[in-house]
Amino acid sequence: MQLSDLTQRDEQDPLASKRMQFELPQDTIYLDGNSLGALPKASAKRVQEVVSQQWGNDLISSWNKHQWIELPLETAEKIAPLIGAAKDQVIVCDSISVNLFKLLTAALAMQTGRNIVVSEQGNFPTDLYMVQGIEALLGEQRCTLNSVATADIESALTEEVAVLMLTHVNFKTGRIHDMQRLTRLAQDKGILVLWDLAHSAGALPVELDKCNADFAVGCGYKYLNGGPGAPAFLYAASRHHDAIRQPLSGWMGHTSPFAFDEAYQPAPGIKQFLTGTPSVIAMAVLDAALEVFTDIDMYQLREKSVALTDSFLTLKEQQAALDELQLISPVDTSVRGSQLSFTHQNAYAICQALIDHGVVPDFRAPDIIRFGFTPLYLRYQDMHTAIEILVKVMSEKLYLQQQYQVKAAVT
Repeated sequence: MQLSDLTQRDEQDPLASKRMQFELPQDTIYLDGNSLGALPKASAKRVQEVVSQQWGNDLISSWNKHQWIELPLETAEKIAPLIGAAKDQVIVCDSISVNLFKLLTAALAMQTGRNIVVSEQGNFPTDLYMVQGIEALLGEQRCTLNSVATADIESALTEEVAVLMLTHVNFKTGRIHDMQRLTRLAQDKGILVLWDLAHSAGALPVELDKCNADFAVGCGYKYLNGGPGAPAFLYAASRHHDAIRQPLSGWMGHTSPFAFDEAYQPAPGIKQFLTGTPSVIAMAVLDAALEVFTDIDMYQLREKSVALTDSFLTLKEQQAALDELQLISPVDTSVRGSQLSFTHQNAYAICQALIDHGVVPDFRAPDIIRFGFTPLYLRYQDMHTAIEILVKVMSEKLYLQQQYQVKAAVT
């Protein structure tokens, strides 16, 4: 594969113009959008407007004048089509961790006589931590975590199980679960299914309604480009709305929050999942970021994602100096998300050396380098440049230099 071939693909790329909608640093190839998305220009403009004009001039009247109070639903309406959800089943609020707590406890309460939450070994830690915390809070008779190997998920779906909780795309390997099949198998046993879409939303087509999903959560700061600590989102199928009683009964989830009633009465539908006052600035940033997806076909975006990862992998395999990097992501693109993960005993140091030379991946303990591929702002020619730099780092063993050995607080 030649640079000229990749440049030609850039010239023919229907998504090429999207790159201009982001603030991207010079001389940097950003392959970490699966951890923190790049800054959309619309978000920078919106935050200035919210801070200077709305908050600065209109103060508290902005809750009505600029419809701050509607942001959780308005922002959710932009996310819903990206995850295959009909209107009024998605709300933007809190973090993935908090939303997991809400949904898990609500689901367990709906499953009388069942207490087991099945998840996958190697799932993202916060998902497992939330179940462990609920187990400590409610006791093992009401909540017990059964974390199983990937190959054992289906056999673990017995009639004692209350909830199946899985991350759609594994954060370390990038492997995609078959959402439709696993949801059906679980529901056939009366099990409710909760999907974590942290590495799916904005990266590949998701069809929650078509798969008959029960619940889902996702974050706003990865492929949705909503900024560090951006609000998360929550999905609950409308068929469950009347049966749900979420545990964090804050005032924004009340049916009439400004009546200031002392007795809690949950709002109907998805709004009951609101808890406290929304973070307006953070939510406005995410809301603006989502505008870049307005005219996006997620299948077209997925096609470019696959092509980028395939190009990177083909170029990597042409370089003997990179043989030490062992691929742990699936070779089959149909079950691989928008990332490539490799193992190496010096993974952290290699990652730091790459960053120092203008290529930004990330490290996941104990020995994984992850390269994330965001089709909205990455070019095909970037794959060639990134591999050239990776070859330099590996062939010259630059990663052995002392400055790359010291681990920072965030890896």
